[in-house]
Amino acid sequence: MSSDISSNEILEVLQAAAPDVSWSVVDGYVREITGVGEVFEGLNAVKRQQFVYKILNPYIVDGRLHAVSIQTYTPAEKA
Repeated sequence: MSSDISSNEILEVLQAAAPDVSWSVVDGYVREITGVGEVFEGLNAVKRQQFVYKILNPYIVDGRLHAVSIQTYTPAEKA
């Protein structure tokens, strides 16, 4: 099994895949991932989750990333 991916590495992966989103990743047993961006405008909660999971799926599949909590917002929602 591969070693776990660090929160900084997760952040780099997210920023590279979706640079227009403001990302944060908080360490813990469950990694707390927050994204704020216009890209989430008009997407329901499921579509927003799918957007993030599509980026992270290779790390989930190979066992480097386990439990995650994902929160996504548009800039207006976060304001």
